[in-house]
Amino acid sequence: MTRPVLLLCALFFGCQTPREPEHAAVAITAPPAPATPAKSTQARRITIVGTNDVHGWVSGMKERFPRGEIRYGGVATFASYVQVLRQDNPDGVVLVDAGDLFQGTLMSNLTEGSVVIEAFNQLNYDAAAIGNHEFDYGPVGPISAATQATMDPFGALKARIAQSKFPLLSTNIYEAATGFRPTWLPSDGTVMIERHGLKIGIFGLTTPQTPTVTLPINVASLKFRPLNSEALAAATRLRGKGADLVIAVVHAGGKCGDCSKMDDLTSCDVDAGEIFEMMKGLPEGTLDAVIAGHTHAQVGHVVNGTPVMESWALGRYFGVIELAVDPETKKVIPGRTQINSGIEICETWDIETKSCDPKKLRARADQVTPVNAKFRGQVIRVDQTVLQALQPAEQAVAELQDKPLGLTVPHALGRVYEGESELGSFLADSLRAMTHADVALMNPGGLRADLKEGPLTYGTVYEVIPFDNAVATLELTGEQLERLLTSAFGSKKGVFQVSGIEVKLAKCVVPDRLRGFTLTGGKKLDPARKYKVAMPDFLARGGDGLAPVLATIDPSQVDLAENKGTNLRDDFIAWWQAKKETFKAPKAGRLSFVDPGETCTASTRTDAMP
Repeated sequence: MTRPVLLLCALFFGCQTPREPEHAAVAITAPPAPATPAKSTQARRITIVGTNDVHGWVSGMKERFPRGEIRYGGVATFASYVQVLRQDNPDGVVLVDAGDLFQGTLMSNLTEGSVVIEAFNQLNYDAAAIGNHEFDYGPVGPISAATQATMDPFGALKARIAQSKFPLLSTNIYEAATGFRPTWLPSDGTVMIERHGLKIGIFGLTTPQTPTVTLPINVASLKFRPLNSEALAAATRLRGKGADLVIAVVHAGGKCGDCSKMDDLTSCDVDAGEIFEMMKGLPEGTLDAVIAGHTHAQVGHVVNGTPVMESWALGRYFGVIELAVDPETKKVIPGRTQINSGIEICETWDIETKSCDPKKLRARADQVTPVNAKFRGQVIRVDQTVLQALQPAEQAVAELQDKPLGLTVPHALGRVYEGESELGSFLADSLRAMTHADVALMNPGGLRADLKEGPLTYGTVYEVIPFDNAVATLELTGEQLERLLTSAFGSKKGVFQVSGIEVKLAKCVVPDRLRGFTLTGGKKLDPARKYKVAMPDFLARGGDGLAPVLATIDPSQVDLAENKGTNLRDDFIAWWQAKKETFKAPKAGRLSFVDPGETCTASTRTDAMP
């Protein structure tokens, strides 16, 4: 389906354009500091508020329970939290985002991110990092891949940079051919602001994995340099310009299982997480705070002397770092830093648990009693100005969002990023059947929501598959298919969902994780025979680390469906409607682990969803 981008973007191009919370979030604080001289009580307090991986979810969400409705997420609700924080610390709040603002909702994608920028403009963000999914839209207009020389692969992103009242930052993006910074980036990836008389330098970074987690063709002309060397260079430049504090907003992250103690990193993927690798390569004191993203996970720890924070994704969480700064030395006072990550954004919450997370509440659904949420003693109320700014886009997509497809999902089909899932297997089966392929592959990062129970609407399918990927088919020999699968399962991109084959995997993510595979039913593949393999064109173009293997395959064996004019999502819908799909969960067992008992180190665990 082509996106009616021009009409919807026109709605926005002209627009001008936290103390312990009362949420069920983990508060992370340093041990009580010893008595300090009287002058330290006059410390200047800097409140850094961070979001990450919003992925277009600027509208609020809701879920019905027997006793009422839980409403959560969305920028208009988040605005109320920001207002509380700004009232609590006038002129002391720094509001930043760690990237992946776009790609994920119908409203965001149909406006090519314009509605997200407008919402962030309303909240007066100070800066945001450029994430890998900021490159997904490619040229302005309905075609997302710059497949012709006349197409500008950065057209949509340039439009968003022009629309934004805050800087979109990345200091580690360079032209591959020249080694210079791209001229379309408006700065060196840094900005200087002032709060409480302190000069605060902010710089952005983008994960060097970007060529494997966006359409590779859109960033083929770019080089994403290493995080730690670029962070050090940017911090040095900012200090040289007089910055008292330096904050990094980094679209690269990690994950921690326990955020109750900010000095305890034992639950964190310190050997594999990009943000931890970056911090280990920096001299202590290089940075004063880091807001991270990309992995859709939680971090709230002091790493190499610096507070690092990341919250979960999709516009439902935020975090706060509180810094106390000595007014004379203009240095952060040790022992007084506070970190609070993963704060839920609730309009209403359960009166007992003070949570609005539906997954937490479903186990006690009959007892959930919704009431107005509070934050720092103040009732949360949706910001009507922000809500009104979103209404034109919401109205424009409402009809398509609610469009009935004449089908019903009897039971929800769920995702599993690091294993076999009902949804993944179902979609892979659909892909194989509609292309008459021998084998089908689906990358788990391409599935962004569970398929909900109930009448199927276009918006429901869009939430599951927001990417405008085409259906690609490859004619591969058995030997080539084995190399492709070895690369897919040996990467840290989750467990690929399959159809037509049965796969045995090692428990841990290692290059030789693929321990064997056969056709369904146990029949071995012929190394010389050719098999038809179906997959999203994101993979066929080299996404999720498949580029090295695909570079060895004759291009004549790959059909990227560039002239077909449809996408995977709409092809699925047409196929399901034609066969009156019943949405039955496939039988489990096509993926199995051959070494159940093996203990994996942090470096051999899979990453969270990119």
